Amino acid sequence: MYLDLLKERRSIRNYSGREVEGEDIQQIIQAALLSPTSRGSRPWRFVLVDDPDLLEDLAAAKEEGSEFVSGAEMAIVVAADPRASDVWIEDCAIAAANMHNIAAGMDLGSCWVQIRRRKCKDGKSSEKYVRELLGLSEQLRVACFLAVGYPEDNKESRRLEDLSYEKVHYNYYGQDIPE
Repeated sequence: MYLDLLKERRSIRNYSGREVEGEDIQQIIQAALLSPTSRGSRPWRFVLVDDPDLLEDLAAAKEEGSEFVSGAEMAIVVAADPRASDVWIEDCAIAAANMHNIAAGMDLGSCWVQIRRRKCKDGKSSEKYVRELLGLSEQLRVACFLAVGYPEDNKESRRLEDLSYEKVHYNYYGQDIPE
């Protein structure tokens, strides 16, 4: 059941070193390419990175919060051409979420690394850093990338009773959901 998968999916930052199989990579990419987009614009572009040196370089894409990428088996960079859609950010986020979820369904771990509107330690834009590192054209914007690999440890599933139900309202803001 999909809800069980969502409860089990957690952000994973420690990876086992076990290689991700080609079939699994193919399914992750298919999930991204099947993602809905505004008016079917499909503005996204994906760059798969499994070269250890490039993963090490990607780990330096932000001031903090991306170092763990050097230990991942792969990363998937999510970029888009904003000329194709004014909601390219949302389209990229949907594709990234789909990749997270299908990866979890294959017992892979993943973690989102925000790139858009972030900076490297030297003050350079994280987007520019990733664009230059991977040879992306100037018109592409980089939203994020996902670190992917087999988890070193298993994290506990989330419990439905721990969800923030107080953030859900019924008909009007401030009105509780009927029981």
